Amino acid sequence: MVETMFDLPVEKQIFYAVLGFSWTVYLWEAYLSYRQRRIYRSTTHVPQELGNIMDSETFEKSRLYQLDKSNFSFWSGLYSETEGTLILLLGGIPFLWAVAGTVTARFGFGSEYEITQSLIFLTLATLFSALTGLPWSLYNTFVIEEKHGFNQQTLGFFLKDAVKKFVVTQCILLPVTSLLLYIIKIGGDYFFIYAWLFTLAVSLVLVTIYADYIAPLFDKFTPLPEGELKTDIEAMAKSISFPLTKVYIVEGSKRSSHSNAYFYGFFKNKRIVLFDTLLEDYSPINKTGDLQAEQPENDDTPTEPKAKPKNKKQGCNNPEILAVLGHELGHWKLGHTVKNIVISQMNSFLCFSLFAVLIGRKELFVAFGFDDSQPTLIGLMIIFQFIFSPYNELLSFCLTVLSRRFEFQADAFARSMGKASELYSALIKLNKDNLGFPVADWLFSMWHYSHPPLLERLRALGNIKQD
Repeated sequence: MVETMFDLPVEKQIFYAVLGFSWTVYLWEAYLSYRQRRIYRSTTHVPQELGNIMDSETFEKSRLYQLDKSNFSFWSGLYSETEGTLILLLGGIPFLWAVAGTVTARFGFGSEYEITQSLIFLTLATLFSALTGLPWSLYNTFVIEEKHGFNQQTLGFFLKDAVKKFVVTQCILLPVTSLLLYIIKIGGDYFFIYAWLFTLAVSLVLVTIYADYIAPLFDKFTPLPEGELKTDIEAMAKSISFPLTKVYIVEGSKRSSHSNAYFYGFFKNKRIVLFDTLLEDYSPINKTGDLQAEQPENDDTPTEPKAKPKNKKQGCNNPEILAVLGHELGHWKLGHTVKNIVISQMNSFLCFSLFAVLIGRKELFVAFGFDDSQPTLIGLMIIFQFIFSPYNELLSFCLTVLSRRFEFQADAFARSMGKASELYSALIKLNKDNLGFPVADWLFSMWHYSHPPLLERLRALGNIKQD
């Protein structure tokens, strides 16, 4: 008689269901990526409707860049899925927990010091993840990004940055985790409420201090100098009652020539951050290109990292910067930021509530090799990462759809401020600077794109003709 999955013990059913769902998601996303790669390979000429937006040289560069990224994503994704499967099949999680227990015991702590063992386990797990991900990150930065002119880092800078990120992450992760585990241990029947409130407080604190205390550890932030751009930004913020206190330029060019802008802060203390690569007048890449002819041939003074000159100017002019900020401020004015926070916290509360129901189920622990113990940290990992994975995939897709809706609304807000033409040209410039490919498979973009494709955004802005 053939044994079916439903004849297996419940813990085996749980294990194989988690494994099966993980591979189902991987194969689905691999299929979507295959569809998009087919677009990259077959669309070798600029489509007619893009003729006035993108020249053939930039189109070909973006096509090859996105094709390389897609191929890299396929192999890195396959490795990640295979690694995760082997860890589950070979009992990697209980093995690492046992190693953490051995380390704990050597320091004279017994099994009753579960939080201490959990922190050692977490450190070992994140170290393993960092080391196994390092070759992929190196290849992505120094082969793909380098090949297509985006990487601005040296190897020494990259490795120093990686070590710094790991240390800072541990300094935040370990204290937060230890307090969360302690709250769950002593919280009684309503621990899930206290745990949710604690994670809410932590997230709000991190959002508040990130740009002032954490981000400057990695990037240089300087106030935007007095001048026409700063005056115009302050006037625009005032016109919509945005409580702007400071405007910064971040030296993003020391890592990459990709560009970005964002705002942060709570209540009456909002700040705007502009990447130097976004600003035509401030981008070191433009300055390097302009000054290249003036440099003596024998000038080999080392710089770290070293900017690579481009043939074309990078970034946006001041009216286009204002249009981009009009879009970003639209997110604030239309309540998108608050809505995202509310959705995130509702989801967090729901997950902690379900965690409270499931944490006592021994079969969940047995399914992943924990026959004799039920550590809280392992329970969090099993339930949030594995058991909730179908729900997480559905939620992720819904948030992607919502994000695209918010982007259209923010574009419309910028248009209502009279900045449609400038935003139109800014979107085209940013797409060129970042080598975005403007042709997308409908299913791939529906599943993955948190921002609408370029052509859809331009059509929504009203097809304003460019000079």
